[in-house]
Order: sequence, then structure tokens, then C-alpha cells
Amino acid sequence: MVKFSKELEAQLIPEWKDAFVNYWQLKKHIKKIKLARNKRPTQLNHGFGRSIVDPIRFIAMKLLSTKLFFSSNNNTNTDDDETVKVRSKSTEDASDHEVEFYQTELLQLFSEEDEVRVFFERLDEELNKVNQFYKTKESEFLERGEALNDQLQTLMDLKQILDGNRRWKPNILPRSSSSSRRNSSFSDSPLGLNDGSTEISDEIIAAFERNGVKFMNSPAAAAAGGGAKRKKVEKRKAAMRIDIPATTPTSAISAVTSMLWEDLISNSTKQDSTAGHSINRKKIQCAEKMIRTAFVELYRGLGLLKTYSSLNMVAFTKILKKFDKVSKQQASARYLKAVKRSHFISSDKVVRLMDEVESIFTQHFANNDRKRAMKFLRPQQHKDSHLVTFFSGLFTGCFVSLFGIYIILAHLCGIFSATTGTAYMETVYPVFSVFALLSLHMFLYGCNMMMWKNTRINYNFIFEFAPNTALKYRDAFLICTTLMTCIVGALLIHLLLTAAAISPSHVDTIPGFLLLIFIALLICPFDIFYRPTRYCFLRIMRNIICSPLYKVLMVDFFMADQLTSQIPLLRHLESTACYFLAESFKTRQYTCKNGSLYRQFAYVISFSPYYWRAMQCARRWFDELDPNHLANMGKYVSAMVAAGARLTYATQSNSLWFGVVLVTSIVATVYQLYWDFVKDWGLLNPNSKNPWLRDDLMLKNKSFYYISIALNVVLRVAWIESITRFRINQVQTHLLDFFLASLEVIRRGHWNFYRLENEHLNNAGKFRAVKTVPLPFREMDSD
Repeated sequence: MVKFSKELEAQLIPEWKDAFVNYWQLKKHIKKIKLARNKRPTQLNHGFGRSIVDPIRFIAMKLLSTKLFFSSNNNTNTDDDETVKVRSKSTEDASDHEVEFYQTELLQLFSEEDEVRVFFERLDEELNKVNQFYKTKESEFLERGEALNDQLQTLMDLKQILDGNRRWKPNILPRSSSSSRRNSSFSDSPLGLNDGSTEISDEIIAAFERNGVKFMNSPAAAAAGGGAKRKKVEKRKAAMRIDIPATTPTSAISAVTSMLWEDLISNSTKQDSTAGHSINRKKIQCAEKMIRTAFVELYRGLGLLKTYSSLNMVAFTKILKKFDKVSKQQASARYLKAVKRSHFISSDKVVRLMDEVESIFTQHFANNDRKRAMKFLRPQQHKDSHLVTFFSGLFTGCFVSLFGIYIILAHLCGIFSATTGTAYMETVYPVFSVFALLSLHMFLYGCNMMMWKNTRINYNFIFEFAPNTALKYRDAFLICTTLMTCIVGALLIHLLLTAAAISPSHVDTIPGFLLLIFIALLICPFDIFYRPTRYCFLRIMRNIICSPLYKVLMVDFFMADQLTSQIPLLRHLESTACYFLAESFKTRQYTCKNGSLYRQFAYVISFSPYYWRAMQCARRWFDELDPNHLANMGKYVSAMVAAGARLTYATQSNSLWFGVVLVTSIVATVYQLYWDFVKDWGLLNPNSKNPWLRDDLMLKNKSFYYISIALNVVLRVAWIESITRFRINQVQTHLLDFFLASLEVIRRGHWNFYRLENEHLNNAGKFRAVKTVPLPFREMDSD
């Protein structure tokens, strides 16, 4: 039977972990009570000890210890055999808002050191903490529901105009008596009438304004502004625009570009003075999609809050039962009555709002199909298939066997010898190195996902992946082992055909065909081979390459960081493209490196990942105005300079460039190490309770962090090999380069875990468990 502590650890919401009842700390108090009572068996069993007040304390404990009192300033609730009072205390900012809290009044006969008193004081603190957190989140979700009510009401009104229906519907969600309708204000659109637009008369605009939708420069507003102002306004185009911020890769667009097409209602192209207004149908569809996503996130947050309530109730029940068992008293029944009357259990606002959201979503976004609506609101995660595990093991065995056979045959054929292996390494090595490095990166990503899952790091939420289509670590291992098996199989076939003296023009096309098959699978439109993951990868790559046009999300700059560790892979792709485009495979004479264009393009390849990442930092600074993003951009600029210096030193080996390489590489390395440890990992905090780490750690063994710091330093200085030039022959040079490239990929995989751990702790510190979806209609106070 699984212990409840492990069950609670597995089911609690990771981002809200600190807000849950501290069940483990309360268990420690229970153990202290048990140990204290075992040390005083005479006092506990007979009521007499060394103190003359022990008999009195014993009788009082038996009669009154289970009776709970709750202090109050405002009201008193009487319940037959017990008195329950709720005290309302004003907040520290002396506002009118009062906070309800519970405090158990135990017997004054207990001393301050008594374990039972300490236990109940701690229990009261946990109950107050749970209540206050629940109230805070409940109010946030209720306020979000009211905002979505206004947004959906406005959307329905606009859709009715497009459909020719002029009737006004009542509010979608019930509102509290104190809430007032927010006004949606839209700025002028720079564009005119688009296709699929509908004209709006002045009467409809007036009806909108009566319902809280404010049109800037409308005829009503112009009429209220006086004669001169009226003439000026009449000349301007009355317009209304919808705000569609770039929050996902599918809808992201730069701030400058978005201003050119985000017109919701624009002026008609009519030339007469009675020109009306128009609504763009496409923008309304975008607004509807945003509101639908916001409802899904609201429903998800309500579900999490409901889970939070039920898990905490079970935790209180379990811990009180343990107390009754240890203390041989019956305090749980009375205390649980107070817990059940507390807000996080007695309030039904969350359940009612969930029902309302289900009804609204089914009606407006699922054509009254409840089953379809539940697919959006409650997406089912696919269960792990045993076939995935089986094939992962099968392909792992095949890879190991084929790789062993390849090594033996390559040694017998003299592939790795200095005399006969040079041509092989120049032509075949780049293509297969691409797949090898890619497979290694995929394997490490699978290890990352496995570690994130074991440490309860919600990487799907951080990356904003859909839970029903997100890649799992077993899937990553299957992709990795399948790819490596195909690579080693192709290598073995290529080696056997080469040994059989088959024409090189036919044999050397095998790596090219393998590359074409891989690209075809990547862009395959059919729903096979993890199509959601493949297309997500393509969208992310599009966002990276087009930086800074797209708004930068976490997954975008995370993937861009991966590319900075795969520069050797990009260089190998350059060599492969030149080899096949120049048709060098027909003669096995690799002449690409002799061309000036190839050498110049090498700079572009080496600079591109750092440039993309720097542009992402610039875009984030533009959006958030955080100077840390400019400092982060400086890190990638320094890395770009160091990479260019090393490339130049490879062709111009003199003392001047040696000094330039040394200085730029040291500066870039120190810059990168500081950013790794302090910013990305959140470590090296001298005031932390964990020396030179951080206060919160996901791994229980602190030594892992110190080892990781040392390992990251060692792997960051691998560039020293490029200036020492430890070379023996051409074959060993390629093998050494591949080994160093693999070390950088391993360093990046090792970096990934701590980077996402720090991001998760930041989310947990701010209790962010639900994505905040921006709403399309800008809200502002009415004049």
C-alpha cells in the first residue's frame, strides 16, 4: 500500500507545492509527540510525575484537550457542544479588506514547550495558509471569468452584426452586484476595408457604446466635441482595432508588422460622405480563437484549484487521525468540523464556475457537442505504450550489434588508417556525423525529460506543449535508437559496397539518400512519425531563423541555445551540401575547402546561432524593457567574436591572431560561465542556506550541483584544444573534432536540466501553474 505522503507528493501541483499543507512537517511533530509520551509512560498513564501540577494537567487534558476554540472580533457561531469563532483581521496595508484566520485556543495549562500545543499551532498556521491561498486564487479566477464574460459578449455582438442578426443577447456569465462592465477601447487602424468586411451604421455604433464598447472617433463622440472638433473628427477615419498579441509560434508576429494588419473595424472605401464602418471577419476569427484558448486555461486553473482543495482536505484528515492514534485522544472530529467549515472546503464558487464554463464552451465553441468540448477542456494524455519500450530496447540491441560489426570491418578494411582513410573521412564522415550528433542530442533530451519527470518539473507547461501530443522521454529514446540503427546500418552497407569495389558514384550516394529520407520524414504531412512534434519543431526553427520578427517564447530561445552547441553539425551540413551539389561524389575528390566562398560561408554558419540568439535577446528587451536581456545579448556577441577569431586563426596561424583568440575566448568563456551559474541556473548565491547554491533545490544530494559546476567549467574550456593543435593525422583529426563536438552536446544536455529547474522554481515562487492568455479587446475605464 502506497503511503499517503508519497501519494500526495505525486499528485500535488508542482508550482503550488509551497501552498499545500506541509504534511511532512506535521508528521515530524507527531513523531515528537510520540517520543515525548514514550519517555514519560508514568505521567501519561497515571497522571502523576515529578511536578505537583501533573495530576491537574492530566485531568484537564482528558476533559478539555479535544475542544477547539476559535477567537473572534466580528461574529460567533454556536454548534451544540462546541464554540467556534472566526476572527477577521485587517491586512497590513490598513485596507478595508479583512482576512479570516483560525487560531486554536488550547489549554493554558500547557507550557510553551509542550509538543501538543506546538502541533496545533502549526496546524492552525497550515489551515490559514491553505485558506488564504485558496481565496486568492479563487478571486483571481472569478475576476478572469468576468473579464472573459465581457470579451465573449463583445465577440457575440460583433458576430451577430456579421450574420445580419441585430438582436442583443444577455450576459454570458453571471456577474456580481459590485462588478461593472469594462469598456473595450480600440485605437485607429491604419488600413481601410479588407475582404470579407461588413458595414456598420451609426445606430449600431450607438448601440455598441450603450453596451460598453467604445468607438474612438465615432459620430457620437464627434457630436459631443463641439463645432470645430466635430469638423476635425469627421475628416478622420472612424476605426476600431483588435489587439492580437504574439503569444504562440502560430500567431506570433512582430510588433511593427502587427500594427499593419490588426484592424478589426476600418473605414469603408466608399467615397460619399455617408460612408459607414466595417468589421473584418478574419480578425474576429482570431479574437474568437484567443477567447476560446482563454476559456480552456481558465477551466484548467479551476480544475487545479479543485484538486488543491481536495488534496488538502485529505491531508488534514490523515494527519489528525495520526494525532488521535499517537495521543490517544479524539481531537480530529472537532477539528475536522472547523476545517470543513473553512472557505477552501465550504465555497462552491469554483465548482459552479466550472459548470458555467463547460456550458458556455459547449454552446459557443463546440456547436453544442459536449463530447467535443471536453476534448478541449479535459484533454486526455496518451498512456505510455509497451510497444515503445519494446522497440526502444530492440533498436538499442540492433545498434550495439551493428556498430560492433562496423568497427571490426572498418579496422579490417583499413578505413581509419592514415593512408587509405583520408578520402573516406572527407566524404562520408560529415553526413554520418550530422546524424550521430543529432541522435546524441535527442538521447540527452530524453534523459532530460526523464529527470524532469522524476523531479516533478512541469516542462510541458514551461514549453507550452499540448499535454496530449507532447513528446515523452520513451518516445525520444525510440527516435534516437531508431535513427542510430538506420545510420549504423547505412554505414555498414556503404562499407561493404566499398570493399566490393562498387563504383564510388553509386556507393557515395547512400549518405545523400539517407539525408533526403530524413528531410522527407521531417516535412511529411501525414499523421505518422510524431507529426505534432515534427511540425512544432519546424515552427520553432522558423521563429528562430526569422528573429527578431517573432515574439520570443521560452521554447524558442531554449532551442536557439541548443543550436549554439550544434555549430559543428551545421558545418558538416555545409560540407555535405557542397559535396553533393558540386557532384564530388562521382570522383571522390573533395575540393570544396579550397574555394573562397566555402571559407566565407563558414563564418556565416558559425555566426548564425549566436546571431539568432542575440536577436532574440534584443526582441525580448524591446518587449519587456529589461536590461538583463541586453546583457545576455552581449554574451552571444562575445561568443560570436571568439568564434570568428578561432576560424581566422585556423587559416592564419601567427602570434597576433593567437593573442586575439586567447583574449576573446577567455572573455567569452568567463562571460558564459557567469551567466550559466548565476542567471540560467540561479546558483552561486553567497547568502543561500545551501552554501554557494540556492535556497530551493530539486535534487536532494547537494554534491550533484557542485560536481555539475566543475563539469560545466571543464567542458566550457574545450576550445583550448583548437589553439594547442593536438593533431597526429587527418583521420585522427576528424575523430578528435567529433569527440569535442560530442562533449559540447553533452555539456548542453547537462545544462538543460538545471536551466529548466531554475525556470520551474521561478514559476513555483510566483505560483504560476496556468498560462495567462492575452485577451483581444483592450480594456480601459470609461470616461
